[in-house]
Amino acid sequence: MYHNGYSYAQRSNQMNSYLVKEIMEASPQQLLIKVYDFAVVNCQRHNIEKTNKAIQELINALRFDGDDVREISIGLLKLYQFCQEEMRNRNFEIVQKILIDLRESWRNAFNM
Repeated sequence: MYHNGYSYAQRSNQMNSYLVKEIMEASPQQLLIKVYDFAVVNCQRHNIEKTNKAIQELINALRFDGDDVREISIGLLKLYQFCQEEMRNRNFEIVQKILIDLRESWRNAFNM
């Protein structure tokens, strides 16, 4: 078997370093999309805990401090809470569809 001289731990550390660098250099818009990506992947894997943690991060990012964003944030909060409940009920396909649609809407809004 071919051995490149790197252990699994070394490769893992290199990957983690790359990921940390990518996150630290990301714009707020890119970070939001990354959270959606994480939520979608874990929903596809039927990982309730990780999906709900990602959705909780999306909830934590909501802003209610201005009239212009309050209404949108309330709507998103209700949708995120619905997704969390549906994950607990193991309705993965519904949650995945909602998360993918929201991610694409944000990508379009950010022109990504």
